[in-house]
Amino acid sequence: MTVPSVLVHRDQEVLAKAVAARLVTRLVDVQSARGGAHVVLTGGGVGTAVLAEVAATPAHAAVDWERLDIWWGDERFLPTGHEERNETGARAALLDRMPVDERRVHPMPAADQVATAEEGAERYAAELRAAARPDDHGEVPSFDVLMLGLGPDVHVASLFPGMPALYERRPVVAVHGAPKPPPTRLTLTLPAIRTAREVWIIAAGESKAKAARLALSDAGPVQVPAAGARGRQRTLFLLDRAAAKELPLGIGRLASP
Repeated sequence: MTVPSVLVHRDQEVLAKAVAARLVTRLVDVQSARGGAHVVLTGGGVGTAVLAEVAATPAHAAVDWERLDIWWGDERFLPTGHEERNETGARAALLDRMPVDERRVHPMPAADQVATAEEGAERYAAELRAAARPDDHGEVPSFDVLMLGLGPDVHVASLFPGMPALYERRPVVAVHGAPKPPPTRLTLTLPAIRTAREVWIIAAGESKAKAARLALSDAGPVQVPAAGARGRQRTLFLLDRAAAKELPLGIGRLASP
């Protein structure tokens, strides 16, 4: 796994704008080199704010949205269109405003589409397998960017400390009894996350400070799931000053005044 780099921005607003600019640049570069690109979205306040900033910047026109495969790292097992689904937030903030190819938008199955969360996980795993190419050497595509939020309890995606999903080798699993409502979810597992070329962990606010410190420690991923989320080529922690306040001296580079 790659050693993380840490970039610290002034506040949450600047952080969202900076991550949006970085995402547009990354997608344009990948598409220029390979034609298409694969991105994994995250929800939450900062994740959705990043997508809104992508929509707001004129630079989004440089992305070929019809050649972009869009995935999610986790999802709440709720009906289609429910306001708490990550897909719903992403569509309102960005996707409904861009000329995306709906065949390349891959939301996790909703509660009104499958009978159980387990069926939803199996269906999403099959969709990932179908998109993987021989040079991906596995069951999922080599995501070009996989974005993750960071919970105060150090969870990423819907991988909560100590839960069975952290021991899974399958790429997608159902989660029951999540400590954060709703209790039933779908999530990529750590092996699937680690296939990504780049993993970006995004956090803002003082409530995330302890989690950021632990995520950058040598803690094991069962106790600190965020410590196990790493990219094959690059891992970035993108934080605001409040989220970075507990990091040891010498960790992190101030990216904006």
